[in-house]
Amino acid sequence: MQSSPSSPPAPALQITDLVKRYPTGTEALKGVSLEIADGEFFGLLGPNGAGKSTLIHCSTGLANPTSGSIRIFGNDAVNDYREAREAVGLAPQDINLDWFLTVEETLDLHGGYFGMGKRERRERVDELLESFSLTEKRNDRTRELSGGMKRRVILARALMHKPRLLILDEPTAGVDVELRLELWHYVQQVNTEGTTILLTTHYLEEAEQLCSRIAFINGGEIVDHGSSDELAERFGVGSLEDAYLELVGRKELSRAHVGGDLEDAQ
Repeated sequence: MQSSPSSPPAPALQITDLVKRYPTGTEALKGVSLEIADGEFFGLLGPNGAGKSTLIHCSTGLANPTSGSIRIFGNDAVNDYREAREAVGLAPQDINLDWFLTVEETLDLHGGYFGMGKRERRERVDELLESFSLTEKRNDRTRELSGGMKRRVILARALMHKPRLLILDEPTAGVDVELRLELWHYVQQVNTEGTTILLTTHYLEEAEQLCSRIAFINGGEIVDHGSSDELAERFGVGSLEDAYLELVGRKELSRAHVGGDLEDAQ
């Protein structure tokens, strides 16, 4: 569904009353509503089991919602699956590479899946290999790569078909500081060029540095959303980290408390 020239652009992601209930009876999402504007860099924070991955799986067709709706640039993620899915690039938390393919073959296969022509794929592969410092690894099989290199390939693969919405699920988990900063720089550049980004992360400084808005999810529900400063203010604390600790009921872990405890112990 395309917007008319006079109407505002459709949100990159519009989730309304989303419920996901598994056969076991577990309700992973309990009527979640969320809207991410075209071009936004949006963070989704919450503890393990809060519903982050389920929300992503429903948005990308990896899981079917029990009820509610998901629209990606106006296309229904269930009924208009192909149009919706073509607009999305997903870098999952798990490293799900085919160990028998080379780096170049991994990217080329992904581009072919999304209907890119041979010449377009070749040019895009060269571009991404250069951007992610993978050119010298192009003929290496993915199983031979270091953990950090595998993360680069996963992000490059997600960007191969030039998606309008990039979903990053814990993209820097387990990587060193240097690579984390490199990936920050690249995704910021991608966002500046117009790609909408949805980021889930356990690194609060990552969300604070990169995201213009952040939503807290807990127990399958959106608890609050806003900028880092707005969330800190509404939770009555001084930082996003302390707001998050309030959310998960662990405010005793606040750095301010830890500092005070250390002083008292001396």
